[in-house]
Amino acid sequence: MNYSKVNNITGWICFLIATITYVLTLEPSVSFWDCGEFIASAFKMQVVHQPGAPLFLMLQRFFSVFAFGDVTKVAYWMNIGSALSSAATILFLFWTITALAKKTLVKAGEVLTSGQLISIMGAGVVGALAYTFSDSFWFSAVESEVYAQSSLFTAIVFWGILKWESHADEPRADRWLLFIAYIMGLSIGIHLLNLLTIPAIAFIYYFKRTEKATTSGIFKTLIVGILILGVIQYGIIQYLVSFGAYFDLFFVNTLGLGFGTGVLFFAILIIGAFVWGIRYSIKHQKKLLNLGLISTVLIIFGYASFAMIIIRAKADPNLNNSAPKDAFSFLSYLNREQYGDRPLLFGPNYNSERTGVKEGKTIWRKGADKYEVAGKKNDYEYADNTLLPRMYSDDQKHAEFYKEWMHLDDSKKPNLVDNVGFLFSYQVGYMYMRYFGWNFVGRQNDEQGQGSGFEGTSLSGIKPIDAIWHGDQSHLPPSTVDNKAYNRFFFLPLIIGLMGAVWHFGRNQKDAGVVGLLFFFTGIAIVLYLNQKPLEPRERDYAYVGSFYAFAIWIGLGVLAIKEWLFKKLSPATAAIAASVIGLFAAPVIMAQQGWDDHDRSTKLVAHDIALDYLQSCAPNAILFTYGDNDTYPLWYIQEVERVRPDVRIVNLSLFDTDWYLNGMKQKQNDSEPLPISMKESQFVQGERDVMPYDDYKIAGNVELKNIVDLLLSDSPDDKVAMQDGTKSNFLPTKNFKLTINPQEVISTGTVPAADAAKIAPVMEWKFNKGYVTKGTLAMLDILAHNNWKRPIYFASTVPSEQYNGLDKYLYSEGLALRLLPLKADTAASDEREELLNTPVLYNNVMDKFKWGNMKTAKYLDPQSSDDTFIFTNLFSSLTGSLIKEGKIAEAKKVVEKYYSVMPDKFFGIRTVVVKYYMAENLYKLGETARANDMLLKSGDYVQKELTYLADISASKGSLTGTQNVQTGLYYLDRMIKTSKAMEQTKVSAQLETQFAGLEARFSGYFGQQSGQ
Repeated sequence: MNYSKVNNITGWICFLIATITYVLTLEPSVSFWDCGEFIASAFKMQVVHQPGAPLFLMLQRFFSVFAFGDVTKVAYWMNIGSALSSAATILFLFWTITALAKKTLVKAGEVLTSGQLISIMGAGVVGALAYTFSDSFWFSAVESEVYAQSSLFTAIVFWGILKWESHADEPRADRWLLFIAYIMGLSIGIHLLNLLTIPAIAFIYYFKRTEKATTSGIFKTLIVGILILGVIQYGIIQYLVSFGAYFDLFFVNTLGLGFGTGVLFFAILIIGAFVWGIRYSIKHQKKLLNLGLISTVLIIFGYASFAMIIIRAKADPNLNNSAPKDAFSFLSYLNREQYGDRPLLFGPNYNSERTGVKEGKTIWRKGADKYEVAGKKNDYEYADNTLLPRMYSDDQKHAEFYKEWMHLDDSKKPNLVDNVGFLFSYQVGYMYMRYFGWNFVGRQNDEQGQGSGFEGTSLSGIKPIDAIWHGDQSHLPPSTVDNKAYNRFFFLPLIIGLMGAVWHFGRNQKDAGVVGLLFFFTGIAIVLYLNQKPLEPRERDYAYVGSFYAFAIWIGLGVLAIKEWLFKKLSPATAAIAASVIGLFAAPVIMAQQGWDDHDRSTKLVAHDIALDYLQSCAPNAILFTYGDNDTYPLWYIQEVERVRPDVRIVNLSLFDTDWYLNGMKQKQNDSEPLPISMKESQFVQGERDVMPYDDYKIAGNVELKNIVDLLLSDSPDDKVAMQDGTKSNFLPTKNFKLTINPQEVISTGTVPAADAAKIAPVMEWKFNKGYVTKGTLAMLDILAHNNWKRPIYFASTVPSEQYNGLDKYLYSEGLALRLLPLKADTAASDEREELLNTPVLYNNVMDKFKWGNMKTAKYLDPQSSDDTFIFTNLFSSLTGSLIKEGKIAEAKKVVEKYYSVMPDKFFGIRTVVVKYYMAENLYKLGETARANDMLLKSGDYVQKELTYLADISASKGSLTGTQNVQTGLYYLDRMIKTSKAMEQTKVSAQLETQFAGLEARFSGYFGQQSGQ
C-alpha cells in the first residue's frame, strides 16, 4: 500500500474517531453564551453581534435543513455542524503533522521504509487525537459557536501552504496560494483567527523560494508577514469599507445623489483598478504582482459574504444587531465600535488623571436625505501615560484587582515595569498559561478562576509539584475531587510536546520555527492584542485554541523523538510501533479518559429549559427585561426557533441605549405588539439624549412619572441645562418619582385579582437610583408611564438590581422573573431574607410549568448550569418559606418533594451551602427533621473539607487565601449550629460545633476570633 493511500485512510480514521466523540458528547439543544443568538440568527438569517459571522450563519443554516421541519432539532443539527467542522479540523491536522514528519524524516529521492511509514502515521495519529481530546477545542466542538469552523479554516490554510510547498517547483503550483487566499477571505466571515497564520505562511514561502536563508531575510520576511496581516486586517476589512463610506458621504452630501451611489462608484473604481492591474501584470510578466493582485481579489471575494449582513439588515429581522443598513452603520459594525477601544502601545493607567477631552472623528448617521452628524468620537486626555499600558481600566473593581495583584498602594502610578509585570504575571501567566495547562498538564476543576489562586487552576495530579505553584495540596476539597473537570494528565502531553519541539528544532529548524511562529501568533500575540481586563464574565480559553493546535503538532512529532531517543536498539518498525503506543497512552488516551466526563453534554438541557422557564414565568403579552448573555440569548433561540411564547417581548437592557435597538422595540415582532414607547425616532437617534445628567432642583415630594418623561423629551431650551462643551441637554431635576394608580385599570387588565383590590397602592413612589439618565432608561420610564398596566412588566431574576431603577419594592417573584405590581408594602415583613413573592403564580409555575434541564440526572453540568442550581434551590426555598408563612403546609410539602425529585444533591461551591441552609430551616418547620439534619450534616462536612484545604494553602503561603469563602463558610456553619440547637438536634449541633471549633482555630490568626455559639 503506497504512502498516499495509507495517509488518506489513517487521516479519515482520525476524522471518524473525532466525529464519533463529538456527536456522542454534544449538547442536544442550545448552549449558553453566544450559541442561542447564533442558532436563532442562522435559522432565520438574522444579524448577530459585531463584527458578524455571515458565512458561519449560512453554513449553519445548511445544517438546520437536516431537522426536516422539526424545530426542536434545529439546535442539535447545528451542533452537529460544529462537530463535523471540528472533526474535519482533526483530519487536516493529521495531514499537516504527517507532511511535516515526512519532510523531516525522508529526504528527496529516498524510498520510504516501513519503519518510517509507521513513525509518520503514529506521529499524525497521536498529535491529531491529542488535539481531538484537548479541553478547549473539545468544548467548542460540541456547540454551535464560530470557533469550530474557524479552527477548520485555520487548519485548511496551514495544510494548504504545506501542499504548495511540496508542489512549489511544479507548473501552476501557485494555485495553492490562490486557494489559501480565497479560504482566508471566506474565513473573515467566520472569525479572524485564521489571519494569524499569515506570518508562518510567509516564512514557508520564503524558505522555499530562497536557497540560503539569511538573518536579514528572516527579519524582512517577518515584517512582510506582519504587513500582509495588517493590510488584510485593516486595509481590506476596515479601510475598504471606510473609503466606500466616505465616497458615499461625498456623493450624497456634496453632489446631492442618492444613498449608495458613492459606494457603487467606489466599487466600480476598485474593480476597474484590479482588472487593469491584473492585465498589466500579465502583459509585462510580473508574476509576483499578478499573484498578489489575484490573491487580493480572492480575499475580497471571500470577504463578500458580509453582503449578507447588509441584505438581511435591510429586511429588519427581529434580531438585527446594530442594523448595519448603510455605509456608515456597516463600518461601525465591522469596527466593533459598540465595544469601545483599548490602548495597546501607549496610554493611561487605571489611576491616570484626566486632563481634558480630545475631539476625534465625526460620527455620521443616515438621515432622511443626507448623512447627518451624530456627534464626535471624543477621547479623554491623561496626565500620566505609559508605554504598553496593561492596567488601563478605571473601573473600580478592575482598579482594586490591579492593586491587589501587583501589590500596589493607592499612591503608586504604575510605570512600564509594573505594566510589563502585569502582562507576564496575569495576562500571559494566568490568562494564557493556565489555559495551556488545562489542555496539556491537567485541570483542577471547572470553577472560574478570578486570580484567587485556589480555583480554576491547572493541576497535574502530582501533588508535590502542584504544591510548588498552588500551595499545600494534601487535602484536596470536594470542589476538586468531586468535580468532573478534575483532569490529571501528570504533565505527559506537555512532556511529549516539548520532546517533539526539541526534536523538530534539532532536525528541521526552519519548519520548527514556522510551527513556533504559528504557536506565538495564535497565542501570546493574541494576549498582547486583546490586552485583557481582569474579572472577565467567563473563561476565555477558546481564543487561544490556535496555539494549542500548533502544540499538538509537536505532540505528534514527539513520537519521532521517543523513537529516536528511547528505542535506538530496536528495529525501526518495532521502535516506531512502541513509540506510537507510548505516545497514544501518554497523550490522547489519558486526555480522553480524564476529559470525557466533563465534556459529555449529551443529557443536559439546562440552557434550553431555563429559557423556557424564563418565558413561562411571564403572563401573556408580557414585556421581559433581561440584561446579560445567558438570560437573553437562550430566550432568543427558544422564541425565534421553537416559537415558545412569541407573545413575550424580550428587552435586553444592555442594548436598550442604542437607537437601532429602540427602533426594533417600536416594531411588531413575532406575536408581540410594539412596545408602548412614545418617543419619536428623532428624539433618540444616535447623538440625541445619549446621557442626560441629574441636576437636583430641590423639588418637594414626588413628581409624576409622565411629567418626568415629558421633561426629558422636551425640545424647549428652557427645559435643558448647559454642558461643558457648550451644548444643551435635557436633565433630571429630581430622583423622587411617583406613578398614580387607577385600581380599575390594574384589576381589568388582570394585573391584580379583584379579590386583592385592597392591596393595590393608590400611588407607587420610589427613588431613582442613578445620577444620570440614558436613552434606554428613558425608554423604560416611557413604557412605565404609558403602559397603563395593559402589558405585564417583568425583570429577569438575574438582572442586576441597579437596573431596576429604584423599583425594587414593587417587584414580585413569579419564578425566574420579577413582576412589577402596584401593591402596598408589607410592613409586617421582618425576615432578613424576606423576598417579595407572588406565591400562587409562583407555585403554579414551579409545580406545573417549569422544566429542569435534567439537572438531577445529567452526566455533566457546566459551570453556568451549576450556577442555575443555586438559583433554583433558592427559588424552592423561598416558595416553601412563603407557603409555610401562609399556613399552606400541604402545598409546602409538595414543593419540597418536587425539589428532591428534580434538583441534584451535589454541592457546587460554598454558595450551595448558603441556599441549602435556608432550605434546611424550612424542612425543620415542616417537621422533615431527618432531611433537615442530613442537609446540615452534609453542608457541615462540605464546609469543613473546603475550608481545611484553604487553611492548608494559607498556611503554606503565609497569607489568607479564599477570604470570602472562608468567611461565608464559617458564618453559615455558625448559623447551622444555632439552628440545630434551637431544634434540639444535639448530635447534629455537636458535630457542627466540633467542625467549627477546628476551623476557627486554624483561621483565627488571620482575622481574629469568629463569634462563638
